Amino acid sequence: MRQRIARFMIGRNGQDQLNIFLMVLCLVLIVLGGIIRGGIGSFLNGVALALLILSWVRMLSKNLARRQAENARYLRRRYQVTGWFRRQKTRWDQRRDYRFFTCPSCHTTLRVPKGRGKIRIVCRKCGSSFTRKS
Repeated sequence: MRQRIARFMIGRNGQDQLNIFLMVLCLVLIVLGGIIRGGIGSFLNGVALALLILSWVRMLSKNLARRQAENARYLRRRYQVTGWFRRQKTRWDQRRDYRFFTCPSCHTTLRVPKGRGKIRIVCRKCGSSFTRKS
């Protein structure tokens, strides 16, 4: 049986990160639809069913180039969101040793050591300088 399934899946997209996300979102919507009664619950269950069908269509699709492009777009967007949270965590962890300033010209975030008094900060990206207290 396992060999039959393996032969069937040859040349198909299979499971990728976007499909995993769609399945988890489907599960969350089903749970919410079970908790919330009435029209909204039915709507959430309908959306969950549509997402489940979409994930199966993506999984069984033989159009690999298109499915890989969809997955790459999803991963780019996910990295943008998770990258922002990662940067905020890094800034939080470094708050005792460094101060963070924004360049007035190009809006780049700059990190300078704390406790140096009034210093002139030069932006590495655009070269503009400004004075701040660290």
